[in-house]
Amino acid sequence: MKKELIPIGIILIMAVPICVGQLSAYKQSKSGISDGVILDLEKSITQAYKDKQAEAFKKYLAGDFTGVDDHGIKDADAEVAEMAKTDVRKNAFADMKVAFPTADIAVITYKVTTQATSAGQDTSGTYNAATVWVRYDKAWLAVFHTFVKAQ
Repeated sequence: MKKELIPIGIILIMAVPICVGQLSAYKQSKSGISDGVILDLEKSITQAYKDKQAEAFKKYLAGDFTGVDDHGIKDADAEVAEMAKTDVRKNAFADMKVAFPTADIAVITYKVTTQATSAGQDTSGTYNAATVWVRYDKAWLAVFHTFVKAQ
């Protein structure tokens, strides 16, 4: 019985540093970029949308961007087409949080209270939003965004 416990003990001793190492790798990946960089990106892309600056807006989007809202699932071109029909007067952000699952992926979640119309309809209200940002080389690009009216 003691002979069987020795290999199990050795395996456990070897496994602990591997597990601890993976935890520290996660912390290191977050330390490579500050939350403020992602917060600024989110506010900048939102401002470009509000100002109807299509080219500036598209510079923040990855080629395979997907957006999801009450109008459906959209690619970058459909998002820009929607922007042309939308008039945003005011945005107020709250509860902005950034998570870094890896060094090259950031997920931002927040609430935004907006005063806006879309295709002549009042769309003002509070929305829950999230964006997934991916770092390609040195540029952060949005690959996914969702915008859902809060209940």
